[in-house]
Amino acid sequence: MTRTLAALLFGSLPLLLARDPLAQRIAHTDPSRYNVAKTVHAGAGELHYQGLFDAQTFNTNVIFLHRGAIPPGGGIGHHFHNHMEEMFVIFDGEAQFTVNGRTSTLKGPAGAPCRMGSSHAIYNPTGQTVEWMNIAVGSIKGKYDATDLDDSRVGVPLDPKPVFITMRLDKALLKDMPNYLGGKGTARYRRALQPEVFYTNWSYVDHIVLPEGAGVGRHRHEGVEEFYYVINGEGTARVDKESAPIKAGDAVPVFLNETHAFENTSSRPLELMVVGVARTKWALDTAEVK
Repeated sequence: MTRTLAALLFGSLPLLLARDPLAQRIAHTDPSRYNVAKTVHAGAGELHYQGLFDAQTFNTNVIFLHRGAIPPGGGIGHHFHNHMEEMFVIFDGEAQFTVNGRTSTLKGPAGAPCRMGSSHAIYNPTGQTVEWMNIAVGSIKGKYDATDLDDSRVGVPLDPKPVFITMRLDKALLKDMPNYLGGKGTARYRRALQPEVFYTNWSYVDHIVLPEGAGVGRHRHEGVEEFYYVINGEGTARVDKESAPIKAGDAVPVFLNETHAFENTSSRPLELMVVGVARTKWALDTAEVK
């Protein structure tokens, strides 16, 4: 039985059925497969994107993971959500982020979560295409909602400093973690966003850099699902008894209670962004597996 059919039949129940092999579950960023959308939420210009995960991928309330690019003069218009939280992330360049009608320029790699009941937008005023990601988590499984404000945010006044929550994926902020979760070598780690940032069961965003030969040890979460997005580098993902190669642009889903580990098998640093979503709010757990 396919995972999609199982999701339709069993809804949000934890799936105990056989899943596709790990290598097939890993989503791959592929610019040749980007959709081209115009005036998204009444925004300016174009947005290029593809869906990596959707609301049927996970047992928890992940709605989607989108990866794409914002061309010069493109963006997503001002809109708000009542039943979900969303975060725009840029990996390079800079863009103008709006939250609740206040706009500031953020330089990548960075992001800004939009909490439930708030409004947000993004606009690229530069002459360079910006690499972009969008993550959405709902208060209700599979429930997407949005109300447009008919506002592209082009030419609006800018605050010199953001007056909203931001996330920085700054390697200088990482701390050394020898044998992280029982792994090899010394990982560099930081929790970029804490559980209290979010109103939904979205629990955290972690930033990890693994030098050559280093790894995140085998561990599992009974109450949390994750996806690991590879920002840079190459390595190996291990989930339960399977392993698969990973590279920049890949997103690895980890479901409830799956034992998982990651290792840098290349000469370049392996950089990861980890998103954790709990089954119930504050239900965070991590158990090392020998």
